[in-house]
Amino acid sequence: MSASESLRQETDQQGTWDDVRDLPPSAKLVAKVLEYNETMTQQQIADETLLPSRTVRYALNRLDEEHVVDSRFSFSDARKRLYSLDIES
Repeated sequence: MSASESLRQETDQQGTWDDVRDLPPSAKLVAKVLEYNETMTQQQIADETLLPSRTVRYALNRLDEEHVVDSRFSFSDARKRLYSLDIES
């Protein structure tokens, strides 16, 4: 297998709830909030969870490492990113 094939497989991976199980409580809370709300900004997640922005940022990074969160730029404000849950059913 070539390096490009392994990179492609890595980027196509989709996480599961089992991947979330061993994460910190803040990451689990963020995942649950994203489960009930389709797409949110980091600030919206912080407001909903009552977690500090830094903790939300850490939780989103941990979720991204496990391939369970998807992020994209906001079309209405390119400075912000929109996050959504990307978990296999």
